[in-house]
Amino acid sequence: MSPSNIHNGITYQLYEDDVEQLEINQNEQSTNTNNDDPKATKTKPYKTQIVWRNVMIMSILHLTALYSLFFVLPVVQWKTIILVQTLVIMFSMGIQAGAHRLWSHRALKANFAVRLFFCILQTGALQNDIYEWCRDHRAHHKFSDTDADPHNSRRGFFFSHIGWLLVKKHPELIRRGKTIDMTDLETDPIVMFQRQYYILLVLLIWGFLPTYIPVVFWGEDPLNSFLACVVVRYVYSLNVTWLVNSWSHMYGTRPYDGNIAPVESTVRHLLLGEGFHNYHHAFPWDYRASELGSLDVFNPCTGLIDIFHYLGWAWDLKTANPSIVARKMELRGDKSKTYKKTRGLFEWIGGVLATIAFIPFTKLIATLLEILF
Repeated sequence: MSPSNIHNGITYQLYEDDVEQLEINQNEQSTNTNNDDPKATKTKPYKTQIVWRNVMIMSILHLTALYSLFFVLPVVQWKTIILVQTLVIMFSMGIQAGAHRLWSHRALKANFAVRLFFCILQTGALQNDIYEWCRDHRAHHKFSDTDADPHNSRRGFFFSHIGWLLVKKHPELIRRGKTIDMTDLETDPIVMFQRQYYILLVLLIWGFLPTYIPVVFWGEDPLNSFLACVVVRYVYSLNVTWLVNSWSHMYGTRPYDGNIAPVESTVRHLLLGEGFHNYHHAFPWDYRASELGSLDVFNPCTGLIDIFHYLGWAWDLKTANPSIVARKMELRGDKSKTYKKTRGLFEWIGGVLATIAFIPFTKLIATLLEILF
């Protein structure tokens, strides 16, 4: 079922207190008024306007990463490859566990040290500051797959993956974006400090430190270190994150709510726990972003949060009531496709292999070719 065939997917749900847990919202769409529904609002005809500066930046980034994949990764040391993969995972945690679950959805609370930790990792990911990331993500949920959604999947795979960054924002997104409540983040000193000094922090955490560490500690070539630890790592991380916006709104099953575009993604093993997207949009306040726990499926972000909770550093972890989940699946789930709750050791093995395989694989092939020829 393509996004164009899905009924209006606006859920208006961001947090646990946005919905009554004892109600499935079966009549949700019919109760929305024209003032609440971006699709019902008459707007002037919109013409896509390309931002050529962004096109140039993204083209150069991706071409440089492609060059580095074939000509730089094969010659750097294995220590550098391990660092690249480690940074991919760590900085992704800053986006998914920090900006996404902690700050965007308020799915948990955490002490100052944990919030600072996630802020540092999120800065290294270079996907806008926490404040802007959360504003766009809250708009994505509140007006999902409409013109007020930053990466509206109804506009196609390319647009929802990267195209939304290459064009000017839709007027409806600008208008609706101003209605998003951001007062909680405006009172968070960590979020506002990062926003104020974002460029300096990015230069340090995203660029300088990843380049500097291999050069100083094991004598890596500076240019190769930058190309591997910054450019390749950054482009790879971006595209994995973007798969949540594109692939995970198109290819998979919809067992929890068949009336919305997001799916339980067929590439979930690549997404560090963010691939259970139909569940997430149905119950966005659940800190697991999945019905299953961190030991059931490959969901390292949930595992990290669980560790912080065990240590007493994170608390008030929100989950969806199992009976409500079951009831919603029965009433609104798409039963045209079989959905199997795969779990256990093999789920984790698949996730680990998918997560760590791509970048080291390039180095391994080059090493084998060098030995053979």
